[in-house]
Amino acid sequence: MDWLVSNMGTIGWVWLGIIIGVVAGVVASSFGAASKIGDLEAEIIQGRAIRDALKEEILRLENQPKPKPRKRRKKIIQANKIKVGK
Repeated sequence: MDWLVSNMGTIGWVWLGIIIGVVAGVVASSFGAASKIGDLEAEIIQGRAIRDALKEEILRLENQPKPKPRKRRKKIIQANKIKVGK
């Protein structure tokens, strides 16, 4: 019992150090997680902007009128290197 009474101050300081260390660890890990969450949110916003731009591009390409058909070329028949027809 004497040993416990004489070392009570030391045991208290050890527990105080453990509690302060746990609190400091939680604070440090929360700062790290906050920066990682910020990076992920920025990536999500960038992905949404790219998705919207691609949607606009698809709609723009789908709503284009059909191209005008080309005129057919008249065939020139060559017989013995003499042009026949026009």
